[in-house]
Amino acid sequence: MRNVEVTLREITAETVRAICALEVHPTQRDYVASNAVSIAQAHFAPQAWFRAVYADEVPVGFVMLSVDPDAEEYYLWRLMIAGEHQGKGFGRQALDLTVEHVRTLPGARELVSSFVPGDAGPRGFYLGYGFEETGEVEHGEHVIRLAL
Repeated sequence: MRNVEVTLREITAETVRAICALEVHPTQRDYVASNAVSIAQAHFAPQAWFRAVYADEVPVGFVMLSVDPDAEEYYLWRLMIAGEHQGKGFGRQALDLTVEHVRTLPGARELVSSFVPGDAGPRGFYLGYGFEETGEVEHGEHVIRLAL
């Protein structure tokens, strides 16, 4: 299998429809908002940093952070890889790139996130990556933390 370059790219007027068209597996729809909703939320949240995930020249996913450099708080708000592109390592590579970005931000010591618990949820992915559960639950989501 040839190497595929995973990159994070700004979403433009030319690419927004392709990013919004990406969907997770039907069994995962209750675990992550659609990219259209995420992009809309980002435009009303000054702390949002968001990018499309590409594998070579193919859009395969979406990532969004909540960035508060004044408080030195960084939150992985969304991470999605389209259903047909899962299981290829793109999620891990996208998270690697996202973590690299967070490490460049002022006072970054940890990346916090949360997930909806359930059989088709992302718990195993995040724990396998190195996130640890905090025991906290916010709005029904389990809070996790990755030391940087």
